[in-house]
Formats: sequence, C-alpha cells, structure tokens
Amino acid sequence: MEQLRMEPVGADGREELAAYAARLWHSAYDGLLGKEQVDYMTATLQSAPALAGQAARGYRYYYLYAGQERAGYCGVCPEGDRLFLSKLYLDAPFRGRGLGQRALEAVADMARGLGLKGFYLTVNKGNAPAVRAYERFGCRRTDASVTDIGGGFVMDDYIYEYAL
Repeated sequence: MEQLRMEPVGADGREELAAYAARLWHSAYDGLLGKEQVDYMTATLQSAPALAGQAARGYRYYYLYAGQERAGYCGVCPEGDRLFLSKLYLDAPFRGRGLGQRALEAVADMARGLGLKGFYLTVNKGNAPAVRAYERFGCRRTDASVTDIGGGFVMDDYIYEYAL
C-alpha cells in the first residue's frame, strides 16, 4: 500500500502553494464550473494573501506526498468540537490510488489528536468522484448549501460529516 506523508506549509511557502492550488483546482473544476469561476475562486480563496488571512484564523495547510512525489494538498481548521476539512486536492496522476482515503484517515487522526468529535467538509454537488470518495470513507451527508462567493458566482455544495 502506497504511503502518504503530510508536511506543513509555512508562511514562506504560501506563494508556491497558491500556484500549486490553482493548477489543481483548474484540473478538478474547469470542466465542472468553467475556467472563469475557477480563476475567480483561486484568486479570492487560495491566493497567497487569502492563505495568510486563513492562517490568521487558525487554518493549517499541508502538502501530501506519495514517496518523494508531491501528490496534493489539504487545509484544515478547528471549529468548535469538529475539524473543518477546508481543502483536499490530489494531483491527477495520484487520483484513484487510495491516497485520498489515507489523507482522510490522517484528518480523522488530527481531529482525534485535538480531542474533537470528528470532521466536516463541503464538496461541490457535481464532483461525483469526490462525493464517492467521502462516502466510501464513511462520511455522511448531513446538509447542502449554496454560498454566494461574489463575482456573480456561487458554491453549490453538499456538507458531509465524519464522527469519531
């Protein structure tokens, strides 16, 4: 079984993470949301300044590695008695190899280590592969939301929870 390693992204790595995130988001969402919305979302939600603002609010980002190769990234933030899994993206060559499931195990371990009751996440309703992956892991759909993110765009998501 392929090993997964997580390495924290520090303040000095935010520019690199923003560029990496934009590439992964375009790969994952251009066909679903369109390039214009993905450009807007990465500029407003995953730019280096946006990442700095999130870090000030308690968000932590991690690169995911399979062996020595960077495979993706994730972002988490404690919220009340749960951990919010804000981001989990794998680079295309690493999808379908079980790394997402191991990343979810690591997120559950983080929540457990913080003494939290579990984690929750939002996922685009049209992102069927991600929905299947979360359900396969044992996450339970609890709600849905439509969030106006400005620029004439919305995020149309399911909310999933995983209880420890």
